[in-house]
Amino acid sequence: MRIVRYVVGALCCLMGGVWLLQGIGVLPGSFMTGQSKWAVYGGLLLLVGVGLLVAGRQRRV
Repeated sequence: MRIVRYVVGALCCLMGGVWLLQGIGVLPGSFMTGQSKWAVYGGLLLLVGVGLLVAGRQRRV
């Protein structure tokens, strides 16, 4: 289960980072470029990914 959290968390971080960069206009070439809602969606997905990575790292007692 820990590996699944790592993989899903990493994918969420990667996808959220791309959406965030496209939303703020740093990464051009898509319909999402310059759209602030995609920056917000990307930031939220990035936080979810970080949360999954942290949750996968914690040990169960």
